[in-house]
Amino acid sequence: MGYELRVEREIPLGYTELARSLSAETSPEAAEAGFDLRGLREAGEVVVRFGDATHTIATWSTSACRLVGEPASDWQLAQLAVLSELVGGRLTGEDGEIYSIRDGILEQTGSASVLEFGKLEELLAAGPSSWSE
Repeated sequence: MGYELRVEREIPLGYTELARSLSAETSPEAAEAGFDLRGLREAGEVVVRFGDATHTIATWSTSACRLVGEPASDWQLAQLAVLSELVGGRLTGEDGEIYSIRDGILEQTGSASVLEFGKLEELLAAGPSSWSE
């Protein structure tokens, strides 16, 4: 198991709202991002296509009313940050750090520092190559 990031919100995220947030028909931002919700209402996953492959970005659990991801690349981390914004949430790490997009830059804010990962558009264009590669 990798490092877990959670999409947190003040009001719990329901399945219907998640599906609506990711629908290309109701959200131009979702259409542009290319997210798709798969699985069942009780447990599913948010996926996105890159090239010829589909990649899981986050898993959904109705019992917890939340999205959780374990990114293995800057691309997956960037996708999680975009997903978090689409559903009106905040992307939070296990140690309480916050990942966000500010002025087109993906960054991590901790208790005493800010770490920039890079320009969002460049991270998304680079694709899902793993940090271990």
